[in-house]
Amino acid sequence: MEELSADEIRRRRLARLAGGQTSQPTTPLTSPQRENPLGPPIAASAPGPSQSLGLNVHNMTPATSPIGASGVAHRSQSSEGVSSLSSSPSNSLETQSQSLSRSQSMDIDGVSCEKSMSQVDVDSGIENMEVDENDRREKRSVSDKEPSSGSEVSEEQALQLVCKIFRVSWKDRDRDVIFLSSLSAQFKQNPKEVFSDFKDLIGQILMEVLMMSTQTRDENPFASLTATSQPIAAARSPDRNLLLTTGSNPGASPMFCGVGSFGASSLSSLGASGGTGTWDSYSDHFTIETCKETDMLNYLIECFDRVGIEEKKAPKMCSQPAVSQLLSNIRSQCISHTALVLQGSLTQPRSVLQPSFLVPYMLCRNLPYGFMQELVRTTHQDEEVFKQIFIPILQGLALAAKECSLDSDYFKYPLMALGELCETKFGKTHPVCNLVASLPLWLPKSLSPGSGRELQRLSYLGAFFSFSVFAEDDAKVVEKYFSGPAITLENTRVVSQSLQHYLELGRQELFKILHSILLNGETREAALGYMAAVVNANMKKAQMQTDDRLVSTDGFMLNFLWVLQQLSTKIKLETVDPTYIFHPRCRITLPNDETRVNATMEDVNDWLAELYGDQPPFSEPKFPTECFFLTLHAHHLSILPSCRRYIRRLRAIRELNRTVEDLKNNESQWKDSPLATRHREMLKRCKTQLKKLVRCKACADAGLLDESFLRRCLNFYGLLIQLLLRILDPAYPDITLPLNSDVPKVFAALPEFYVEDVAEFLFFIVQYSPQVLYEPCTQDIVMFLVVMLCNQNYIRNPYLVAKLVEVMFMTNPAVQPRTQKFFEMIENHPLSTKLLVPSLMKFYTDVEHTGATSEFYDKFTIRYHISTIFKSLWQNIAHHGTFMEEFNSGKQFVRYINMLINDTTFLLDESLESLKRIHEVQEEMKNKDQWDQLPRDQQQARQSQLAQDERVSRSYLALATETVDMFHILTKQVQKPFLRPELGPRLAAMLNFNLQQLCGPKCRDLKVENPEKYGFEPKKLLDQLTDIYLQLDCARFAKAIADDQRSYSKELFEEVISKMRKAGIKSTIAIEKFKLLAEKVEEIVAKNARAEIDYSDAPDEFRGKRTALSLPNSLIGVTSKHVTQKDRIRPSDGHPDDRPGAAALRHHHGPLHHPAAPAQLPYGPLQPPDADREHAGTSARTERTDSRLDERETEQRSLNRPPPPVPTLCSRPRPARQAEAASVADMLFRCWRPSAAGDPESPPRATRRWRSARSRRRRGARVLYIYLSDTHGQKLEGHTLRWLV
Repeated sequence: MEELSADEIRRRRLARLAGGQTSQPTTPLTSPQRENPLGPPIAASAPGPSQSLGLNVHNMTPATSPIGASGVAHRSQSSEGVSSLSSSPSNSLETQSQSLSRSQSMDIDGVSCEKSMSQVDVDSGIENMEVDENDRREKRSVSDKEPSSGSEVSEEQALQLVCKIFRVSWKDRDRDVIFLSSLSAQFKQNPKEVFSDFKDLIGQILMEVLMMSTQTRDENPFASLTATSQPIAAARSPDRNLLLTTGSNPGASPMFCGVGSFGASSLSSLGASGGTGTWDSYSDHFTIETCKETDMLNYLIECFDRVGIEEKKAPKMCSQPAVSQLLSNIRSQCISHTALVLQGSLTQPRSVLQPSFLVPYMLCRNLPYGFMQELVRTTHQDEEVFKQIFIPILQGLALAAKECSLDSDYFKYPLMALGELCETKFGKTHPVCNLVASLPLWLPKSLSPGSGRELQRLSYLGAFFSFSVFAEDDAKVVEKYFSGPAITLENTRVVSQSLQHYLELGRQELFKILHSILLNGETREAALGYMAAVVNANMKKAQMQTDDRLVSTDGFMLNFLWVLQQLSTKIKLETVDPTYIFHPRCRITLPNDETRVNATMEDVNDWLAELYGDQPPFSEPKFPTECFFLTLHAHHLSILPSCRRYIRRLRAIRELNRTVEDLKNNESQWKDSPLATRHREMLKRCKTQLKKLVRCKACADAGLLDESFLRRCLNFYGLLIQLLLRILDPAYPDITLPLNSDVPKVFAALPEFYVEDVAEFLFFIVQYSPQVLYEPCTQDIVMFLVVMLCNQNYIRNPYLVAKLVEVMFMTNPAVQPRTQKFFEMIENHPLSTKLLVPSLMKFYTDVEHTGATSEFYDKFTIRYHISTIFKSLWQNIAHHGTFMEEFNSGKQFVRYINMLINDTTFLLDESLESLKRIHEVQEEMKNKDQWDQLPRDQQQARQSQLAQDERVSRSYLALATETVDMFHILTKQVQKPFLRPELGPRLAAMLNFNLQQLCGPKCRDLKVENPEKYGFEPKKLLDQLTDIYLQLDCARFAKAIADDQRSYSKELFEEVISKMRKAGIKSTIAIEKFKLLAEKVEEIVAKNARAEIDYSDAPDEFRGKRTALSLPNSLIGVTSKHVTQKDRIRPSDGHPDDRPGAAALRHHHGPLHHPAAPAQLPYGPLQPPDADREHAGTSARTERTDSRLDERETEQRSLNRPPPPVPTLCSRPRPARQAEAASVADMLFRCWRPSAAGDPESPPRATRRWRSARSRRRRGARVLYIYLSDTHGQKLEGHTLRWLV
């Protein structure tokens, strides 16, 4: 018989297999060298020429083995190889996969395996008609048909190995093998002409097996295989099919349809854990259709995996070159035929919009190690084939990620699958990364105002970044982990740790994905564009009131932030350009109204115009700079909004708890009323809502209070602080204070939230996770706080300085004991010892005016924080000396004490008044008969007023107690500054006023039920006030007490002594000291009464309410020309001095004390209107006409002591001060003198006395001195008023 050519043999064989088909259409693919996926990159040789799909993969080196030279014994992370699926419905693929792999696994020597993989020449077995005819006519080589001289493997053994791996036979029919009838006939006819080499034989075997599957309708050729040899076969159970719905409709692509379009069910996790419970809980997730393509894939994947099993079982035999070449060829042919099946070349052509059959296998984690990497290597150089295979895979993974949730650990499998694909690279190219970045939905254009939510829902990576533990993002987490009847602290802690572990795993996979896309040079720009788009699309998330429907969810943003933090870990600060935010090519778009640290938008624009000039100094932005600023803005849009939401939720929980408690406590009052049904429904709703909020808080604890995550945030903010300090002082870390008075323009133009975010984050962790605070960056944080607090002029917004003060307040051991070490670092910092106390004291007074409408109430909270800080700094030796220096010579001390007196007076007055109102309502409610007679609306109004008064009293009493404590501490250590003429009278008046409130005739009105509920401790308050009296006990202070004619009385002090003795508030010695002080004061009062006899004959019609002072109907400011009517002049709220003169001067010269007060006027003298100006004296002569002052000066000279300082008006030049003061003195006299000199009702003697120049100037000077000192003493220093008299 004439020998047939190779082409003729091939044509006849294909005709028998395909019913006359002479050739199978193929798609050309190449098989370049691939590197070990888990090891370091291996140098790849140049790939061979492009071949047809599945044909002639030449020159495969050891590294080109699908599992690598040293990785034969390895499997994927979740599965040890491909396992078989039992027909029992109670077993999952994962269980059988692991059992099969363990039963068949054995170790293999990596070195011998590496040798066995060398110099392998691979062919596909699907012959190409265009191959050189001469090569096809060559006979089988000696190495193919017969073992070499040094080889122990014969041709028969090689054939047995091939049959064993492919589970085929052409000799006998058997239950556990597939009988190849076509090959059997050829072997019987002419065994030498069946195949030219083993590559040809492998191709024939795979083609015949696959064609049998496609052409046989009723009989499944794989049914003859046992369960242990069919690892990925579909379950035979009728109610539990592993089924992938074929997308016959191109529009049903998972990327262009709803979540449920991928199939009726989502995918049973076949790779995580076995057992019935696992299958049942996740059986409705990735479905696999029982179709011919599935059978083919099952068979090909099993054959690919069985190669590794054989290498483990017989490592020495497999290390022989001939066997190693054979096994490598089997792997390559399995991958090539898998590509044909996925394209539909053997069945029906498939569209890229149809779901891929391979996705469920990837999610089950049952693919052999290296299978997907080999598939990428085989197909990536043909763009069309690569897209046709991998676009459906990417779409399927995105859909699976959308459907997954943190209620189980299956959420990680789509992330792991995509991460492994993105990490696959050949040379410097990541083929899958290129494909992902080229998808139409990589960065979709915004179609609505909700660009942030659109980007999350529509972008490809958005599905992978969306997993979350927050209840508002994923209700399944709450239902599974926190739906029990009671949430205990221990259970919550354990569940939180588990959820945090899940989050960490998922975020690590996200980092792998994005990091691989950034590493790939072709897709780095696309990755940076996506990161910037996420930041820019969610700018509204930083607003105080945000519509959550328009922005991305908290879970998405926190996952995004975590990935950026990992990318920023290795950034060196020297490589970051601090002016990037002003760069023309900056990717971040700031709003036009963004507040700057210390500049307006006009200042910023002018500076940028000056900076640009003709040649812009900006260089091309580098990746470290862009990554740093993207991470910074991601913090602003993710962690801080989440912290604010967390705090709001806690506040809502407290409010609901309070409402529930109030309804329960008052049930006896409303249970029989017509509103009983309404109250019960309200109580039920509150309880339900409270339960939901508590569960939501438990989820937020897991997502937000993750210590490792918070530490990453803190370390990044430490990096930001270093950058800011370098801008402030290039000599960092050797900074010297105070800084330059000129604020650096770069710092002034930065967005304000760069500094504010640091303060807010520190405030949050100090409250809720203080253990996170101690990191290597803590020293920089301490330095930043000190530098900013000591250079407040660098920050324009006083509320930002107040936030920094609040951070320091929260770290105080008295507030948060767990941050004592941090507070000690602040107070012991070398830069803080000299400037911190004066700076805080200055801010205490400057905060009087913040520019906000709520400044009057805000200042009390800020000053409360500063007072608490002062109490702690007072105990520090270094700061104690700074306090003493400030008391003796500091410019801020007088203003500070004046503000302290004002605040104490107002806060105590308001809180005690609210206690009186509480007392009244409680007394009414005690009288049940009288209370029931009141109308229902009046009762509700009283109860509403009671609740408001309770809140006011709690707040104001806390603030007042702190200020009184501050007075108590300061007066105990130092007394002299408080006895200054400008401070002593005011302090004494304040003490007398509050003492009268506590022990006066109406003190019984302060008796309320449960005073500790409001923080009212009358005994402690009385003890502190009387302590201040005793600590300042001296003749000058006693005189100041006696001069207070409003609140002081002998009976008041006697009542105080009686109450202290009765309640045992003080010791007997202290009570006696206080009694002696009272006697001393009474002596001075009697002396003053005798001195006032000289003025007792003044006419009654010229006397004021208390001080015989009368004012004209209006006054005019000399400087401001502002006319103030007499009926508008009132004393400041809560001020103990209600004399009209004091009120007038305070109105024009004092600070703005209340939001309803008139606008503040410039400092200047007052004068009567034009009608009365002719009566005002204009002389400013300075002759001394008061004999009493002359005698006093003479006495002082005789004792060689200078006269006591008398404060001046202000810092204007001396002639101007003299003229203005004289004008005010004359005006005040005219306010006292008779309106008509010849009034017949005025006694002649009194008229003559009041007309005397001596009396006029004396009284004018005294009035001016007293009232200016009382109301604005801080402006009177350094000079005397002696020239007035």
